[in-house]
Amino acid sequence: MSKCDMPLEELLERLETLANRSLTLWDIPDGATARLINVSENATYLVEAGDFRSVLRVHRENYHSERAIECELAWSDALNAEAGITTPGVYVGRNGKRIQQGSVPGLPAPRYMVMFHFVEGAQPDESQDLVGHFEKLGEIAARTHTHSASWQRPGNFERLVWEEEAVFGRNPTWGDWRDGPEVDGQVREVLEEVEALVRQRLAAFGKGPDRFGLIHADMRLANLLLSPEGPRLIDFDDCGMGWFLYDFASAISFMEDHPAVPDLKAAWVRGYRRNRPLGAAEEREIDTFIMLRRMALLAWIGSHIEAPEPQALAPGFARVTADLGADYLRRMGEGQPVNSNCGPVKSVLRKSL
Repeated sequence: MSKCDMPLEELLERLETLANRSLTLWDIPDGATARLINVSENATYLVEAGDFRSVLRVHRENYHSERAIECELAWSDALNAEAGITTPGVYVGRNGKRIQQGSVPGLPAPRYMVMFHFVEGAQPDESQDLVGHFEKLGEIAARTHTHSASWQRPGNFERLVWEEEAVFGRNPTWGDWRDGPEVDGQVREVLEEVEALVRQRLAAFGKGPDRFGLIHADMRLANLLLSPEGPRLIDFDDCGMGWFLYDFASAISFMEDHPAVPDLKAAWVRGYRRNRPLGAAEEREIDTFIMLRRMALLAWIGSHIEAPEPQALAPGFARVTADLGADYLRRMGEGQPVNSNCGPVKSVLRKSL
């Protein structure tokens, strides 16, 4: 959620009022009600009326323009029509538009809204055996990337760009990781070296069209639904330009230290290679994208700390990130001088974590 002067509880009350008052913008059954089911970047509501169900997304303030949302929906439509990837359909409002706008007293600005078809399926969690699902997810990722590489994007295409400056630059999309909770002392020292090495390796990896393009950028478990046909990909709200391998890193968001990750990565790579080439050098670089994503999540927690999910994730997150970073430095940067302020990457590693 965007930062706001009012307390989160009050903001959510006003957003729920907005969601329910706005249901008349669509031709849906009378008596429908909207109930909050998730709050992250946006507020998401389950809309119900008898047997009717849909999902209403109320966009956060100042995150996406109307044009950017149009481009998200255009790619989702194209994936469904051209790449055989089933994506959630969108309801058209009574005015013929898929993107609606509304406001209620007390909200500082109007909000964009999109109503999606309800998708059946169960959300996975990390307590399950996810290896088979990640193999399927690798296949889906490869198909989205193949489509991305050949798709003729609409004119005036506008989406986020998930590159190093979006995480480490002067105006990072989710804020500065240094402002995350519990980032101090040796944790910060290690992560400064991690940032330097990640930047160095990304520069060497490059942004050729076979490695960088339009990606989903948020294939985490919360955006997957499991069905007998395999995992279904939902929520393209963060889709944008980025490295294709970032899609694996996003798939293990918040569980990067889980012992199953090596098996999940191997399964994802197997599935990916069934549909798209992936060389050994690219496979090795996946760990760089895991660290890029992890540090972006650390920043996200700090900049969204007023919401329940970041609050629950915050304790120990920075410390685990530093542990992951130290291991990354050992494996990927041994002996390389990557930071003139810190010296060789192995300097911090002599100290106990």
